[in-house]
Amino acid sequence: MSTTSTPTSPGETGAVRRPRILCVSLSPIHSDARVLRQVSVLAGRGHVTTVGFGPTPHGSDEHLRIPDGAATLPQTPRGVALLALRRHEAAELSAPAVRYALEVLAGQRFDLVVANDARVLGLAHAVAARSDAPVWADMHEWAPEERTHVRSWRLLVAPFMTHLCRTYLPRSAAVTTVCNSIAELYGQHFGVTAEVMRNSSPYLDLRPSPVAADAVRLVHSGAAIHGRSLETMIDATRELGSRYTLDLYLLPGGDGGRYLRELKDRAADCSRVRFRDPVAPGDLPATLNAYDVGVFWIPPTHTNARYTLPNKFFDYVQARLAIAVGPSIEMARLVERYRLGVVSDGFDVAACVASLSTLDAAAIRGAKAAADVASSELSFETDALVGDRIVARLLAASSPAPGIG
Repeated sequence: MSTTSTPTSPGETGAVRRPRILCVSLSPIHSDARVLRQVSVLAGRGHVTTVGFGPTPHGSDEHLRIPDGAATLPQTPRGVALLALRRHEAAELSAPAVRYALEVLAGQRFDLVVANDARVLGLAHAVAARSDAPVWADMHEWAPEERTHVRSWRLLVAPFMTHLCRTYLPRSAAVTTVCNSIAELYGQHFGVTAEVMRNSSPYLDLRPSPVAADAVRLVHSGAAIHGRSLETMIDATRELGSRYTLDLYLLPGGDGGRYLRELKDRAADCSRVRFRDPVAPGDLPATLNAYDVGVFWIPPTHTNARYTLPNKFFDYVQARLAIAVGPSIEMARLVERYRLGVVSDGFDVAACVASLSTLDAAAIRGAKAAADVASSELSFETDALVGDRIVARLLAASSPAPGIG
């Protein structure tokens, strides 16, 4: 780690200098589970400055708040024109949120810069260049296909994301992503070795809840976003019969809650489907612990859906639930490896009903027990070691910036 001693007053021997670490995420970091966990790793190694939306996140020593509503992509008339003309280099720093971040970071120097997602790669490297600091690029998912279901995004933004990845990932000192399949994509397309840091949840000392012989309590948590086919869960529960209930802990998506309202309307005639108030991420596993089976069937409509390995999967593990998923490559791999539950043959209602029908009380107890055994290995404490090794390695190679005593 790069450290120096800075005198605190004349005659004093000096204090150990804390490396300065910048973490940039164009998200409300205080409620962004992945970035919050990342900040917790960074805080163990230095003085952390965060840049993002919303109030100061836990673990941050200094937060530079981007104005609410500032666009994170080049959505100004000039920016759209640059994207349309494929003048991607000129567009790299043109998004309003990026321009604001550059202004508030003017003149600041850091020992390490952490970039969350492709859209801040240009910004991160511009700031890092002032002190020749390394950049850790945490790509989360597969950036070139983040929102390819939206035509304008596919035509204008996807080529820009590809440009940012092609330009800056090879220059980054470390690259991480959420699963092996997406890590392989970054290697194939951009020639980088991406390490895997999963969206795992912190370890909780819970025990599997009892299983009743005459009831199966299904549960799902997450955001109500079109494309996730959440209506499949409602339809499957209706077909499964009176032994099965489904509780949904859903946050409204970016559509103002329209899809969530559609789901409520769809389930209005089924009293066994219940919509619960959302729960804070840190409290979610303990809340879910009262259920039997965590469910998630997302059709592979794009690359990130095909390879999804989301927060909720690890919340289900920490809640000591059995897990029911579709044949999504990364989730299915872990379900089968750790014997956590069932993988359906497809994503339609009939396939989901068929897979859940195989889970009798004994099978659910066994899957819950398996989740209990796997809960330590599939926890953030395991994945945090990946991040901590990266931070230690990059700080050791970093040139000292003006530090915090």
